Amino acid sequence: MPVKSKVSYTKQIEALLKISEAITSDLYLEDILRLIVVVTAEVMNSKVCSLWLIDEKEKVLKIRATQSMSQEYLKERSLKLGEGVVGYVAKKNKPAVIMDVQKEPRYKEKELAKKEGLVSMLSVPMRVKDRVIGVINCYKSTPYRFSETDVNVLTTVANQSAIAIENTELMVKTRVIQEELETRKLVERAKDILMRDRGLSGEDAFHRIQKQSMNTRRSMREIAEAIILAKEI
Repeated sequence: MPVKSKVSYTKQIEALLKISEAITSDLYLEDILRLIVVVTAEVMNSKVCSLWLIDEKEKVLKIRATQSMSQEYLKERSLKLGEGVVGYVAKKNKPAVIMDVQKEPRYKEKELAKKEGLVSMLSVPMRVKDRVIGVINCYKSTPYRFSETDVNVLTTVANQSAIAIENTELMVKTRVIQEELETRKLVERAKDILMRDRGLSGEDAFHRIQKQSMNTRRSMREIAEAIILAKEI
């Protein structure tokens, strides 16, 4: 007889608070993904929780985090949109509740599930507004009847997690753009110095910085900074 679910309201609030704190933190993405699966496994009382994110370039879902310590489960793998339970959930943008993964035609990892002792599964999309960015899965080691409350709790956690992930990726992109702009400014300053002091054209000055960068295996930013510093001394 399948066990019916009971999700602690206190655990749910604590989980959402931890993930909410991650939204405004400066943790690295991998740390946030790890936090999400650990917190989700705890609130859902799951044997294994796994998190898959959509790779926009390759148009596939890749497993990015799990709190499972099994080396087999930690192996890198991917699924196309629509493929397997994870791909189905991502493509259809709706949860999937499975009593026994061995009897589910869509489930692709039956052998792995058998080795890991995984039986029942709840899979929900991670959404930012109406856009799916990934999927969170929770597994039980015995037959388990996931309730509507379970689905609602995991959906809330998944969507809060999606915001944390989106925010982190946005901050990373912003930092990269800022660094690129700063590098361009420094290279332009260094070019001006070479043009003025060496009588070079803008193109020749740029090529000189580029060549020095290649010869010394240092970034163009470092070369530009060295030229500027030498001028200021």
